[in-house]
Amino acid sequence: MYLPGVVFSSPLFLFLYLPFVLLAYAIAPWRLRNAILLVASLLFYAWGETEYVAVMLLSILANFGFAVWIGRARGTPHAKLALALSIAFDLGLLVWFKYAVWAFRNVAALLGALGADPAILGQEPRIHLPLGISFYTFHAMSAVIDVYRGDARVPRKLLDFGLYIACFPQLVAGPIIRYEDVADQIERRRVTFEGFALGVRRFVIGLGKKVLLANTIAALVDEAFAVPTEHLSSGAARLALVGYALQIYFDFSGYSDMAIGLGRMFGFVYRENFDHPYASKSITEFWRRWHISLSTWFKNYLYIPLGGNRGSPARTYLNLVVVFLLVGLWHGAAWQFVAFGAFHGSMMILERAGLARILEASPVVVRRLYFGAAVLVGWSFFRAESVPQALDLVATAARPFDASSSPYPAAIFLDRSRWIALAVGFVLAFPWSAAIARVRERRASPALTAGFELASGAALLLVLAGSLLSVASGAYNPFIYFRF
Repeated sequence: MYLPGVVFSSPLFLFLYLPFVLLAYAIAPWRLRNAILLVASLLFYAWGETEYVAVMLLSILANFGFAVWIGRARGTPHAKLALALSIAFDLGLLVWFKYAVWAFRNVAALLGALGADPAILGQEPRIHLPLGISFYTFHAMSAVIDVYRGDARVPRKLLDFGLYIACFPQLVAGPIIRYEDVADQIERRRVTFEGFALGVRRFVIGLGKKVLLANTIAALVDEAFAVPTEHLSSGAARLALVGYALQIYFDFSGYSDMAIGLGRMFGFVYRENFDHPYASKSITEFWRRWHISLSTWFKNYLYIPLGGNRGSPARTYLNLVVVFLLVGLWHGAAWQFVAFGAFHGSMMILERAGLARILEASPVVVRRLYFGAAVLVGWSFFRAESVPQALDLVATAARPFDASSSPYPAAIFLDRSRWIALAVGFVLAFPWSAAIARVRERRASPALTAGFELASGAALLLVLAGSLLSVASGAYNPFIYFRF
């Protein structure tokens, strides 16, 4: 899915929108900068969604009103009423736009299986899924809930609250940011040369991840998944799963890097969203490192309110199941996403029930192999078009090597650029920066430091040049998380 107006790695964004907004922001007086950034963000969203910007504006207005109502009614039953209405409103919008069609189709299928006529339901609703609705709905919900809890101040200006929801760096794909974390920054922030330079550096790194690695690997993955599973060799199935694991990581972490970098250019400091998740040795650890803002959101606003791990083991397991089923559904209205959530929730329960202790006593290589197999099974549900396709792909990948008997061996999907992207991606998926820093500390010298900075700057320029050439050429440029 290619959306040239709203993808950070599109020519229109890089060569027109971003330079224009940066220039307008830089020359504007401080009192107008939030307004300029909000207008630019609404234009950014309307560029890809036209009339559906009205849905986001409705969410901004309603949740600002609920937050102010809670602030004025604090300590009275009206505050709880306002909170309940805000949650019902936000979830109602999300369920209608994201899940109504899926629910209709499932009810129709159930009626057909029971021998009834699905036509009694009438015509299937035609509902468009607005970009980023899962993200900006969670932003709005967290703000109102935090105001009710007393963890966040009551928003004073509709413009500022609107900027929190709509600010274009994090609008359509996160990270999910708490209002209290940026409220002070919205009212008072400074753009320094050092901060701007750090933002540019981070943006370029994310752009390289997205354009040079994720997009290259995406072509391989899409070709492999387009082949009927029974025609793939076991090696090709394993290549498809490993390729997708790297694609989604560099696609989404690259986008998060770009979002964090863009935020720094405008004076915002956002929290990290990824911490080398493939360096994990368990699924529990994986969810502390992967899409950190989402897992933190579910922990703060669902898992802990349900009781977390404070009750009996059975209650804790139930809480985990509920949370991860909803994590799966949050990603998409399809049974394969439910299966993705159910699988990860089941693995978390197994690890909590005793598997974690066994793993801790096992050699590191065993723990790595366990985690690698588990995370690839999980990604099979995430990428497949159906649960049966995911199960068939996992079964094919588990077979011994059979390239000679298959019309689609792994080699057919590989060329030099894909080999390089896979190799570089595999290396960069693990945290080498700490090791490099230790080497620099042990052998610190002006010459070594200068050489490292020079090499780092040259590498960054090469990444930028390669990325811009790829973007300008119109190369394949999908983005996974726009579906959510």
